[in-house]
Amino acid sequence: MTALFVLLPILALVLPRWWAGWRFASEILPVDEAPQASAAIVFGAGLRRDGQPTTVLADRVRTAVDLYQAGKVPVLVMSGTVREGHDEPASMRRLALSLGVPDDAIAIDSAGERTFETCLDARRRFASAPVLLVSQAYHLPRALATCAGLGLDASGVAADLRVYRTPVRNFWMLREIPATWVALLDTYVLPHPNDSEPAQTVERQPPHGS
Repeated sequence: MTALFVLLPILALVLPRWWAGWRFASEILPVDEAPQASAAIVFGAGLRRDGQPTTVLADRVRTAVDLYQAGKVPVLVMSGTVREGHDEPASMRRLALSLGVPDDAIAIDSAGERTFETCLDARRRFASAPVLLVSQAYHLPRALATCAGLGLDASGVAADLRVYRTPVRNFWMLREIPATWVALLDTYVLPHPNDSEPAQTVERQPPHGS
């Protein structure tokens, strides 16, 4: 009986992650199989001390650039955290520019501190138009579940461009268990902002040099 009382909370915590992985596995695609969409939404993943994207984030940006250059999307939305001395979208934008994406094909969402906020912004901007979510495969089930719950037509594009270190990968996988639980609570249970509310923190970048 004691074991049952221990097991049930663990199952309750793990079940949302299992469900999201099962439900959305078929919607995670490589770049060459991704459908045409209105935009690629690139999720933030931290910066190094020098302000450059982490390896994980750089792979997300490079994958989004591949989508743009393949003609899959006309615009890339760089979403991430902005605080003093830490501007993920700006760093992501600089990398995309260096890889040949024009300035007028990049949009900024500076309120993407969490996956939920990024998906909310995408819904405000694109409503029912299809979008591509760009992240690593470990994160995409949660992102897809969140966007689906908000009514967004989204497919995932895996940004796993290399084999990441095992300890780091294991940390990500463990983190996704509580993070998915919270995401489903935010999306499917708790009230959230209406689309009529303006997205004050989202802006399209002006042409370079203006």
